[in-house]
Amino acid sequence: MRTRLRHLRHGSRMFTWRAEIHHVRGDADCHRCIRVRVWGSGKTGQALQADLLSLAWPAPWGACATDGSYPTSADVRALIMFALRAGWQPERRGGTFALTEMQHAEACTLTGFLLTDRLRTPHGADPTQRVIAAHNLRQRS
Repeated sequence: MRTRLRHLRHGSRMFTWRAEIHHVRGDADCHRCIRVRVWGSGKTGQALQADLLSLAWPAPWGACATDGSYPTSADVRALIMFALRAGWQPERRGGTFALTEMQHAEACTLTGFLLTDRLRTPHGADPTQRVIAAHNLRQRS
């Protein structure tokens, strides 16, 4: 399957991005996870990477196959703006700037997603518990 590259303009800069659908297992469930990669200076510039955990809940086991969550252009724009404030330098040659759960999750908020490290490492926080906690927080608000 061919990867679809999308374009997004922010100010005078054109960003290119793609999103790949994955899934991550939690202790009690399976969750849809989207890996977003963004380039602001072509493929040779520093890439931005964020792994987004879907907040679709409640969901039966295997919901990662049926969950239709996918980042919108507004979600990607929010990631870009947050990453630029956090030190991402798209014009820098090579490398990847990762938005991680450990460093950025508290400050980086998106409507339907949480940042997760579970896709990069199995030692990331349990996605099931994080999704439940996010839903409980929303219900109290």
